[in-house]
Amino acid sequence: MDIDEDNEDGTALLSIKLLRLFDLLYNTNSVTRAAEAMGQSQPTVSNWLGRLRNQLGDELFVRTAGGMQATPRAEELIVPVREALAALRRIAAPAEAFVPASAIRRFRICMTDASHITLLPRLLARVRAVAPGVRLEAARIDDQTGQALQSGQADLAIGLVPWLESGFYQQALYPQDWVCLVKARHPRIGAKGVALRDYRAEAHIGIVGGTGVQLLEAALARHQVERRILLELPGFLGLAAIVSTTDLVATVPRHIGETLAGSNAGTLTVYDCPVPVPAFTVKQHWHARYHQDPANRWLRGLCEELFAAKPSKARPRRAI
Repeated sequence: MDIDEDNEDGTALLSIKLLRLFDLLYNTNSVTRAAEAMGQSQPTVSNWLGRLRNQLGDELFVRTAGGMQATPRAEELIVPVREALAALRRIAAPAEAFVPASAIRRFRICMTDASHITLLPRLLARVRAVAPGVRLEAARIDDQTGQALQSGQADLAIGLVPWLESGFYQQALYPQDWVCLVKARHPRIGAKGVALRDYRAEAHIGIVGGTGVQLLEAALARHQVERRILLELPGFLGLAAIVSTTDLVATVPRHIGETLAGSNAGTLTVYDCPVPVPAFTVKQHWHARYHQDPANRWLRGLCEELFAAKPSKARPRRAI
């Protein structure tokens, strides 16, 4: 700042330029050399020295045959003056860059168990390749996710998390619609796919976990489709093994369905869901406190690079 300010008690605060002048006079013992170092005229710097003397109640630097010599009071103050200048330089310095290759830290990411199958293996592989000292931890998405992101206990949340509102940023990664996952060579469902009459007639697996299940249930109710549920699962663990060895139908988001079918080649088939279920967008979410944090920005960029259907040039949107 260019002018002095006052404390609440009326005492003056030293400006940055006066602190710099103090340090330069101590180092150079010369008003002239101090003025040159600050890019100011000698009369201007002499005026600033007068203000320093008035504010600190001491001559501070007196003229001698050897130059401007510090008084005992100036000798007492030089260490705190330099500490103050160093602190100001630290405040003004840019944030320390995050260097993946040498970083040692943990990232905690909130995600569904479907993402453990679809996203986590790719993310882990990339992290191990570019940041070998980084450790990943997967956590649940629940009603504590917002608080975890705000406090720094979690770094990102990836999925459908519509209740994260004020104070959070979000960035779209990819769209999700719904598919039916069935065993290959299903005895009653052929290459033409799952017709609505088949969907009503077949027995189903109900996935009760996941943040998108409400969309599915609401669509089924709206279209008056009642499934015959023979098995309920809390998530997607074991789903591929069960579907591939039974005639049950599982209605799941496309990404998890296609991933399971792809990793179990020849045993599972994916068909479009015959019931129009609203699609949703998988997004990554983070708290505004960490929007400029270099490590958080690196992790977000990595997820965008790996998972975004079309890497967005638009700025992430902040919920208001």
